[in-house]
Amino acid sequence: MALPMMPKATAVWLVENTALTFVQIADFCGLHELEVQAIADGEVVAGMVGLDPLSSSQLTKDEIERCVGDPTARLEMAKSDLPEPKAKPTGARYTPVSKRQDKPDGISWLLRNYPELSDAAIGRLLGTTKQTINAVRDRTHWNSANIRPRDPIELGLVSVLDLSAALKKAGYKPKPAGGAMAPDLESAVDTMSPTGLPKDAPADEDLPPQSGTGTV
Repeated sequence: MALPMMPKATAVWLVENTALTFVQIADFCGLHELEVQAIADGEVVAGMVGLDPLSSSQLTKDEIERCVGDPTARLEMAKSDLPEPKAKPTGARYTPVSKRQDKPDGISWLLRNYPELSDAAIGRLLGTTKQTINAVRDRTHWNSANIRPRDPIELGLVSVLDLSAALKKAGYKPKPAGGAMAPDLESAVDTMSPTGLPKDAPADEDLPPQSGTGTV
């Protein structure tokens, strides 16, 4: 059942301006009967201004009178001619136009460094399509000659936390790659302070004075 706007404020108005029972008001506003009784006794929401459901076209006067005459009846929300809001469809993450040209570089970097990530996971991280991912992988992308693997975090296409979460979900474990370990995002998150600097990095005032030969 749809609830009225600002249920408690609506309940305040109904308590103060109608002879509806606490049960009827509680049912309409999605509250507990005892909570409505507390509103009537001034024990909760003291000083709250009531919201008139008639002026907002959520109830009609006839509907209130019908339920006042029959304590067993329940209030029904008035039908509105306004279209109901639709849920925002889920889709690719929005990327600023200035950074869209960097996506193929980020895709190439992820394909090279984290083969555990599925195409769907890469698509969610970078807001791209499977077709583009395959084109980068197969080097059939229209700009393949200019694509070079670059860290999507440094490009601003994804956050460290989002990439780390995706890697955990994919069951990623650091593996030797060319004599060095592949980037370990989880370690990076653990050692990073909220400012983005290593946790053990000295504060500015702790740094030793630097000598230089430049002129002032």
